[in-house]
Amino acid sequence: MPRYALKVEYNGAPFAGWQRQADQPSVQGAIEAALAKLEPGAHTIAAAGRTDAGVHARGQVCHCDLEKDWDPFRLSEALNHHLKPLPVAIVDAARVADDWHARFSATERRYLFRVATRRAPLTLEAGQVWQIKHQLAVEPMQNAAKYLIGLHNFTTFRSTMCQAASPVKTLDQLDISHVQTDWGAEVHFHLRARSFLHNQVRSFVGTLERVGVGAWTPDDVRAALQAKDRAACGPVAPPQGLYLMSVAYPDDPFAV
Repeated sequence: MPRYALKVEYNGAPFAGWQRQADQPSVQGAIEAALAKLEPGAHTIAAAGRTDAGVHARGQVCHCDLEKDWDPFRLSEALNHHLKPLPVAIVDAARVADDWHARFSATERRYLFRVATRRAPLTLEAGQVWQIKHQLAVEPMQNAAKYLIGLHNFTTFRSTMCQAASPVKTLDQLDISHVQTDWGAEVHFHLRARSFLHNQVRSFVGTLERVGVGAWTPDDVRAALQAKDRAACGPVAPPQGLYLMSVAYPDDPFAV
């Protein structure tokens, strides 16, 4: 059976997350239903990451096995036709080796978390960012983020429902910057790692926001990390500001 990699973009607002669920809409369920319109029968796809309810994606990657030898462009066009009007789009497709796996072949994942810092209600960007009505001091947050870079036991910053075998992960990048947009100021958190724990990014951002408003110091973040205790974590940021931006592979299946 030919295997295809799909690059997927979606607005996570109307979904209960990526993973298929029996009684709630999911991104996985939507794509599998579209595949069934092309080739009748049950389909199971695997993704690079299982995003939570309300989390968005610019560059999620999944793979599927099909009976027919599809032209990748025609496959993406056909899937997009059957995905309408859901906010899910197949932005690229590629034929891959039979043993290629969207999750296990991945070497890196990149996330972006957007925080809008303005008092006026959001209209066009509602549901796309975490809005807070106070300013954030970026430099203290950057100083705190340095403690999180590298190989650590991230028990403090993992959900109690996390199914990962180990809380030990390597965080390669956590950059924080001010961005001025047409609708006001934003603070962007860029994160990069081979893999992440459940709720790890949102736990980082919610904790660092406390540093940005002066409620925590950078040393408090270091102490929280060293505690290896979920109770030591700051508030968990809401999902709507989080985007899975890209997934990297040794050989990019979507490279022209």
